[in-house]
Amino acid sequence: MAVCARCGQDWSHQRADDFPAYVAIIVTGHLMAPFIIALARDFALSVTAMMAIIVPLALVLLLGLLQPAKGAIIALQWWWGMHGFVRERPEPSAKSGDGLP
Repeated sequence: MAVCARCGQDWSHQRADDFPAYVAIIVTGHLMAPFIIALARDFALSVTAMMAIIVPLALVLLLGLLQPAKGAIIALQWWWGMHGFVRERPEPSAKSGDGLP
């Protein structure tokens, strides 16, 4: 069972599934698109040279974004009390104008 040593939060029931991979792919694609367009437009590179630049860069970006994307998805699930997490913070009170209790 995965439990935080500091706060005791049980992380064993988290379910990020494939969503972090989708997020990482979308972000990688949006970051790579201008770079690929600039390479194709401004430089006379062969297909082999383009692939030698684009594929490693895309793999590094994709693999580098997977863990932060999974952490963000699990943090959002925890924040909103989804998939077995308990929403532990108090609801905003109606008396307060700024939404804080």
